[in-house]
Amino acid sequence: MTTIHIDAPAGPIDALLDIPAGPGPWPGVVVIHDAIGYGRDMQSISGRVAGAGYLALSPNLYSRGGRARCITRVMRELLTQRGRALDDILAARDHLQAMPECSGAVGIAGFCMGGQFALILAPKGFGASAPFYGVPLPRHLEQTLDGACPIVASFGGRDLMGRGAADRLRRVVEDKDIAHDIKVYPSVGHSFANQLPAQPLIRIAGFGYDEAATADAWARVFGFFGEHLHATA
Repeated sequence: MTTIHIDAPAGPIDALLDIPAGPGPWPGVVVIHDAIGYGRDMQSISGRVAGAGYLALSPNLYSRGGRARCITRVMRELLTQRGRALDDILAARDHLQAMPECSGAVGIAGFCMGGQFALILAPKGFGASAPFYGVPLPRHLEQTLDGACPIVASFGGRDLMGRGAADRLRRVVEDKDIAHDIKVYPSVGHSFANQLPAQPLIRIAGFGYDEAATADAWARVFGFFGEHLHATA
């Protein structure tokens, strides 16, 4: 794993790049962090993606300016579905596709805030999208998912922010005939696939890492990516 700089319309940003072992080329995956941002958790996730045989590139959406200012801006752009954060993610996709190690097929995966971006950008040149608890779901979901790529989504049944989200997403993708795999894990809450700090405290608020649900969710994601990204490579 290494930190690189990628060119984006508003200027270069840093990103984590993880390359699988062995001979390529490989499909790529743009991995979008949650609202907390970079940390050991993102490094672990990037390593997991690379270990499954995908180029993993995780753009730092908080690269420009102070952290508080970046969070405010990125959240605003998430609501309006336009702005530098979306441009940065698309620049990460373009960077992967330009790498000689990349097969040309690129998916997107994201967590919480990043999961929302993964849904918003599902129609924007990706081969498959994997939102983890991307709630609240993006506004105007029906229009947002026009022309979307296949979607594999994972939700926590105890996630208060995600009540009804899986059913609503399922109705929309079925109406649009979008290939999908949507699953709710009844016994877990928000951020079940993120190893965030202070686990005993955040569990009180309905958050918390769950190893079994995480393993199952990633197995579904990699099976889905294997079907849709390798097939289009």
